[in-house]
Amino acid sequence: MKRARFWKHDDQLSGRVVCELCPQECVIAEGQHGRCLGRKNIGGELVAASYGEIVSIAVDPIEKKPLYHFLPGSEILSVATYGCNLRCPFCQNAEISQQVTPSRHVEPDELLALAKRHRTSSIAYTYNEPCVWFEYLMDAGKLMQEAGIRNVLVTNGMLNPEPLSELLPLISAMNIDLKSIRPEFYRDYVKGDLETVLGTIRAARKACHVELTNLLIPGRNDSDSDISELVDFVARLGRPTVLHFSRYFPRHRATEPSTPQETLARAGAIAREKLDYVYLGNVTARQEDRDTFCPKCRNRLVERSGYAGRIVGIEDGRCANCGRPADFVLA
Repeated sequence: MKRARFWKHDDQLSGRVVCELCPQECVIAEGQHGRCLGRKNIGGELVAASYGEIVSIAVDPIEKKPLYHFLPGSEILSVATYGCNLRCPFCQNAEISQQVTPSRHVEPDELLALAKRHRTSSIAYTYNEPCVWFEYLMDAGKLMQEAGIRNVLVTNGMLNPEPLSELLPLISAMNIDLKSIRPEFYRDYVKGDLETVLGTIRAARKACHVELTNLLIPGRNDSDSDISELVDFVARLGRPTVLHFSRYFPRHRATEPSTPQETLARAGAIAREKLDYVYLGNVTARQEDRDTFCPKCRNRLVERSGYAGRIVGIEDGRCANCGRPADFVLA
């Protein structure tokens, strides 16, 4: 097993260790895992227990991440391990995020060979929380970057600043879940820390392409004030910041009813007052909710059907109609 990074011995009791990878800062006794399940105390040393352990691998449309403004229409190799440092009652992938799951060991060079075999220009660490895979992300990410394959994270953003600063130079794009703008939602409902997530978003926005996703849950984070305050934060990052609102359906331990489609439409209307690119997911989407239009002349730039994207109005990185620079990573 590979020795983990970002931890220390517990000053209070011999044999215990304190993980410093994320704000949970788990105190872990001998033989036990941290909350994320990816790190374990063995003999008073913290090891990366999930290093190289892959539970899912697939080739996806990049729009499925969702990433709408990064290499639109391309395919991406998606890989996952097990574990997560949050406890979301509504988790869509609880089978792999909340328990140690049977896996196949794949060394970083083997993963690179798989990516080359599938001829994808990018790789996504996704499905569970990839940052709990930190040591593997660093090793595999360096190999991918050297080979010209772009690293993508689909993440909850719960990573401490120091490991984040090491990881970001390897990352080309991120979709970050901003689950709510309320600290109590994170603290009481999903057992996380809002300020850490906001810090991750701010740092990532300066380092790579970033899109944000907000899952709207009835009675939890779907009020007009919740939506407006979240949009205000996103707008401060810049009007071209991409925001996805996603419809919730009951999963795992969550019992709230499915989000009405009208709630998504209302959120979209609120957000478009301050943002150029707002999309609605898990709904029967209108063209204006799924396609991308030039903010200046309303020429359609990218059209989408399901998870398929197709560039229709961009030439040489600009709107083919008015010449405005397109807010996309195209190559």
